[in-house]
Amino acid sequence: RGLVHHLHLPSNLLSPLCFRSQTAAQEAILHASGIGTPSPSKDYCMFYNPRWTALPRTLENATSISLKNLTSTPLCNISDIPSDGIKNKAVVVQWGTCHFLEKARIAQTGGAEALLVANNSVLFAPSGNTSEFHDMKILIAFINNRDFKDMKQTLGDNITVKMYSPSRSNFDYTMVVIFVISVFTVALGGYWSGLLELESMKAMADTEDREMRRKKDEYFTFSPLTVVIFVAICCVMMVLLYFFYKWLVYVMIAIFCIASAMSLYNCLAALIRKIPYGQCTIVCSGKSIEVRLIFLSGLCIAIAAVWAVFRNEDRWAWILQDILGIAFCLNLIKTLKLPNFKSCVILLGLLLLYDVFFVFITPFITKNGESIMVELAAGPFGNNEKLPVVIKVPKLAYFSVMSVCPMPVSILGFGDIIVPGLLIAYCRRFDEQTGSSSIYYVSSTIAYAVGMIITFVVLVLMKKGQPALLYLVPCTLITASIVAWRRKEMKKFWKGSSYQV
Repeated sequence: RGLVHHLHLPSNLLSPLCFRSQTAAQEAILHASGIGTPSPSKDYCMFYNPRWTALPRTLENATSISLKNLTSTPLCNISDIPSDGIKNKAVVVQWGTCHFLEKARIAQTGGAEALLVANNSVLFAPSGNTSEFHDMKILIAFINNRDFKDMKQTLGDNITVKMYSPSRSNFDYTMVVIFVISVFTVALGGYWSGLLELESMKAMADTEDREMRRKKDEYFTFSPLTVVIFVAICCVMMVLLYFFYKWLVYVMIAIFCIASAMSLYNCLAALIRKIPYGQCTIVCSGKSIEVRLIFLSGLCIAIAAVWAVFRNEDRWAWILQDILGIAFCLNLIKTLKLPNFKSCVILLGLLLLYDVFFVFITPFITKNGESIMVELAAGPFGNNEKLPVVIKVPKLAYFSVMSVCPMPVSILGFGDIIVPGLLIAYCRRFDEQTGSSSIYYVSSTIAYAVGMIITFVVLVLMKKGQPALLYLVPCTLITASIVAWRRKEMKKFWKGSSYQV
């Protein structure tokens, strides 16, 4: 369900994810009623594909349909239709045995009005290749197995249902929030990288400043060969995650907790060191440690631990995930260094191809017709555990009955922040090296913002998840190239500038 307005370690942490916003119309309300005086009723959540079938917007306009329980039969053959028929009924079947589209064709042949597929996890809408089912008119929706069992226990065997999809606001504020977060993160990360570069340049002029030299050596620099190896590892990790998701997802969650806690500490420690108060220290093993930094490390670990325990809590866990995610992206942007524009072009170009392949090409390879990238974003095959390396913003007021359906979210992969952020950081360092008055940094940051706006526009027009790097990479690379060409610095910009003191 992805910005579908339904969104991953060591190397795969940087892999870009397609930017999706969970299509609110995918969720709908299943209003079930039993027999009695007064007639008992209860609402449940279901997922349907609005491109296949339209639903009324209100309960009053919905048609009442009798429910037929066929969960004891696979409904993969005409002979599976019971003798009393299913005409004008909503049929409930179990997931599996044959494809749900085949079940839908048989249900439609029997005259059913709707097919409800009971699944253990239904956090996605029905999808697949409908070219072979072009005459399909029946409503197809997914419901949760637990909900169906509760429905039978609460309302009995004689149940009627009404299905409707509440209207939503045309304005999606989650796009604005994600835009602000992403642009702020790349801008701050690039600026921070420039400050560290300036300190390194000063350290190079002072041969006695061994501490600054040591700090400089801590940074990891991508060479062109390193970039190619990195992208190859990303591809391997993506495929491994797809096939071994239910095991590797917990490894990824653990690594995210450790890496994000360390990143949050690095970011906050840099701020705390600027405060000239509370600098009392304790001596341990001959080293002086500030007490406030000990408390800070405990706080960062606690935040990561709380998120890990309550990560599936829809109402507030996303706030902790976003805080940890922003810190993680900032830390990587200011730590990883692309030494020249050549490395930037190779990294961004290869990851662009990687992104497009896993979003647009893999649907022709996978059995269910979904892209590997989208599947990993949503959790393959409806897996409840999600890869945490995304910025997530929920739509807090979507349905009038928010307790019925999971809260829809808009998501942006960390890779769509970090990868262009590394280019912006290089532009900022080049400004410091050449005294360019931040022209490269400002122009590339603006280009990133424009690329994000283009992503939003295409997303709204196509109503389909988009690989953000498809728009961010051309915008940032072309803008940086134009600035270097106009300033007649392309050769120096391409090869990287040596320190000029």
